[in-house]
Amino acid sequence: MNALELLKQDHDEVRDLLTQLVNTTEQAAKKRPELLAKIEKELHVHTQIEEEIFYPAFLKAAKKKEDERLYHEALEEHRAVEDQVMPDLKKADPGSTEFSGQAKVLKELVEHHASEEEDEMFEHARKLISENELEKLGEKMEERKAQLMAG
Repeated sequence: MNALELLKQDHDEVRDLLTQLVNTTEQAAKKRPELLAKIEKELHVHTQIEEEIFYPAFLKAAKKKEDERLYHEALEEHRAVEDQVMPDLKKADPGSTEFSGQAKVLKELVEHHASEEEDEMFEHARKLISENELEKLGEKMEERKAQLMAG
């Protein structure tokens, strides 16, 4: 599977989990932490393979300032989710409306990030990185993802 297909598949998986989380009610105080733990693991692994493998390859292939901007913006969006939104959500009472609101913000942030990557960064990547290289990156990312999911 090429790198872009793998990342798109991850995006779809996380979108589905976030939709499930946001659609829970305050009565789902037991289910919410389970969903959140899954989401956190998926996001952490996804972020790591992007930052270790895909983003550096994208930046290396970058030819324009626009590509560099996409790279830096993506890193900043990762940081916002991992350092700000996720820690607050994990501290919130799963039975509270605060949790509901924060879960919705997490979903919106992640969906914005994923859509921007798919619509902009991936389009640029298809022009900058050969199909063969995208396949090689995808294999590397699949291996790394398996290691991280097992760990």
